[in-house]
Amino acid sequence: MTILLLGGTGEARELAVLLQDAGAKFVSSLAGRVVRPRLPVGDVKIGGYGGVDGLRTYLVDNQISAVVDATHPFATGMSANALAACSEEHVPLLRLERPGWSEAPGADRWHWVDDHDEAAGLAATLGDRPFLTVGRQSLHRFVDALTGKAALVRVVDEPDIALPELWTLLLSRGPYALEDERALMADVDVLVTKDSGGSFTWSKMQVANERDIQVVIVRRAAVPAEVEVVSDADAAAAWVAALPQR
Repeated sequence: MTILLLGGTGEARELAVLLQDAGAKFVSSLAGRVVRPRLPVGDVKIGGYGGVDGLRTYLVDNQISAVVDATHPFATGMSANALAACSEEHVPLLRLERPGWSEAPGADRWHWVDDHDEAAGLAATLGDRPFLTVGRQSLHRFVDALTGKAALVRVVDEPDIALPELWTLLLSRGPYALEDERALMADVDVLVTKDSGGSFTWSKMQVANERDIQVVIVRRAAVPAEVEVVSDADAAAAWVAALPQR
């Protein structure tokens, strides 16, 4: 029995360790959008599948018995492709997704929006020194609304677009220490982020709470009702262990 683990998150790496320790056969799949990804233990495939049809072919050709989708909460395209391919090939699918921040301290003072365009428009009205932590693939959605703002932009890899002259680019990868975030956010008056959840980047949220900095958060898309969801690697490993042998 071979498990396909769609990864790229800390939870996926944790699950890979648990599966390896249990003697399970699995392969982790990374999209390849980060130049220097953190690699999990075990076999790794890097790169896309070419859509639903390509993923279906991979499932069949590699005799995949089940799929665990542990991609980022905002990797909606991959999650949708996984659901479609697994449904068509009758392959069990589990979604491993860490809880969001909706119940976290300070959440009652945050501004929740449905997409990046709404986040950009709102951020433009809340301050003059926005801190954008939305990932490089979404930055183009903020250019028009925030061109005249002295934005601080933090991403892992160099953006594919030219940034406005007033913007300051910071290439950095977390986790981030609380004291470092306090120093970095000394002049920030609005934080723009996604509901990534977890503790990995929570320090910026803590600083915003401490200083009453306005926070704009892009909501996650809901997981389809037909997909079983667990919130931690231990539960995902238990699901894999309970699968019937195929």
